[in-house]
Amino acid sequence: MPKVLLNDLTVRDGNQSLLATRMEKEDIIKLVTALDKVGYNALEVWGGATFDTALRFLGESPWEILREIRKAAKNTKLSMLLRGQNLVGYRHYDNDTLERFIKLAISNGIDIIRVFDALNDLDNIENSVRFIKEYGGHCQCAISYTTSPVHTQEYFVDLAKKMVAMGADSICIKDMAGIILPDAAYNLVKALKAITDIPINMHSHTTAGLTNLVMLRAMEAGADIIDTAISPFSGGTSHIATETIIETAQDIGKAVQYNEDELDKAYDLADILAQKYIDSGQYEARALMVNPKILHYEVPGGMLSNLMSQLQDQKMFDKLTEVLREIPRVRKDMGYPPLVTPLSQMVGTQAVLNVISGERYKMVPNEIKVYLRGGYGKFPSQVDDKVKEKILGDEPESKPHSIANLKPVFDEAKKEMSNKLRRVASEEEVISYILFPQFAVIESDFDIDSKEEKAGEDKIMEFTMYVER
Repeated sequence: MPKVLLNDLTVRDGNQSLLATRMEKEDIIKLVTALDKVGYNALEVWGGATFDTALRFLGESPWEILREIRKAAKNTKLSMLLRGQNLVGYRHYDNDTLERFIKLAISNGIDIIRVFDALNDLDNIENSVRFIKEYGGHCQCAISYTTSPVHTQEYFVDLAKKMVAMGADSICIKDMAGIILPDAAYNLVKALKAITDIPINMHSHTTAGLTNLVMLRAMEAGADIIDTAISPFSGGTSHIATETIIETAQDIGKAVQYNEDELDKAYDLADILAQKYIDSGQYEARALMVNPKILHYEVPGGMLSNLMSQLQDQKMFDKLTEVLREIPRVRKDMGYPPLVTPLSQMVGTQAVLNVISGERYKMVPNEIKVYLRGGYGKFPSQVDDKVKEKILGDEPESKPHSIANLKPVFDEAKKEMSNKLRRVASEEEVISYILFPQFAVIESDFDIDSKEEKAGEDKIMEFTMYVER
């Protein structure tokens, strides 16, 4: 009997999609301990938004959280999400920083690294693939799935062929917005299975209400691994429930190895924790609502829940529909980039600014200017020349910096960090500081004479650049 493996994404992507990545460390450890006994292929527990959220909002070291998760997960492989040359940040980092980060992630317990680039520019993931393999990790290359005149099945198959040639151990179809249609999923999985023997992992959010059909068709086409979340943290902007996939897989003759009693126990715990976050107001009902309009807007689950939260905080929730309508217009102007971190933040931010200013591109974040100069990689399609001219004006054309030419910053950052801490900073602390200098040094790390210095440096970033974290 053919089998299908299941991943659980509850404490990473489910947490990010439904709770804006605010799940507390104690709850994460409890859930991991329970989920570890179910029999999953892997637990996605780290990377993505969990890193900076731990620093910014939870006041925790993301490295220490990872070590505690590793201790709790005695039976199951751990996976993380990596944005290629962006790591878990929002710009390109030098190769020395990239290598150190990957080495530390694997040595602290990560087994599988799912690596992607927001533009599907393979130049931005090739170094990650090399370092992941060098340090003994399983390298899963992810296709950032989207739709546009240029993003055809042939485009994605060609991308997968190149990923296999790079050394990918598995391929993930990463449908971050939940927009893939059932037959498109079937055909793409079939096409990928025809060109490679490595496992194909299907990932799709339930935002548009299609995922039950998508996963059914993907499994029928031979998908080897399906991404799920435990049911109290499933649905809406999150993922399909593990329990649903088990029943569906078995119904079509697929074997699923799992421990039913332990799954029931994990459900009971997750149900209690979900109620805790519902009572606190962090688990928003709107994030669970099916929204088929996402098929047009293509907004990822994490981006949508955070967008709603941020607009609510800014007393601008009435602008949500207008912003959602503006997002695909901005995306077209920008050459159809997939809406995934960091491009989702950038496009979402620009859409928000276009709406609240009352004039398109009157206010433009610097990141959009960097993008239009080629600073994030190759455009999927031609950008709108009039928009580019309006944004960049008479600024001289500049060639994008080559990744190979990015100078190592570790030694300088270590000096800065050590000066702030009044002690020698560890490698983990320095990497955190390079990625998020505003938040990597918490107040307790300073003596009283240093607090004034911190206050001057720890500026709050504009909310619009964190539409999705």
